[in-house]
Amino acid sequence: MAKLPEVVEKAWENRKGPVVFATVDEKKKPNAVYVGCVKKLGEGHIILADNYFDKTLGNIRQGTYGSVLFITDDRKSYQLKGPVTYHAKGQIFDDMKKWLDPKYPGKGAAAMMVEEIYCGAEKIV
Repeated sequence: MAKLPEVVEKAWENRKGPVVFATVDEKKKPNAVYVGCVKKLGEGHIILADNYFDKTLGNIRQGTYGSVLFITDDRKSYQLKGPVTYHAKGQIFDDMKKWLDPKYPGKGAAAMMVEEIYCGAEKIV
């Protein structure tokens, strides 16, 4: 996705608390974790710091799609979906290390390219 719609950009700026990051394994078994260290990168990527991924990391390495769910201050929920890649070095990893609180290990960065967006049950993109 080249650019997130303006309504989603504004919602991202007004998100409350950690996001929920969901992946699936090769048997299509879901796994969901809270991620507090997350940032939007560029126009359509969500970067999630890998501080303590276990099953999540395994799912990413086997080629999972992911979902990031967040809620805004006005209690609207948004879900972003797309393919996920993992970066333990390089530009995405280096950028993540710049904004990550040094008290966290930051072993790697999961980068989700947003392909679909929902607000509740309504598909935005």
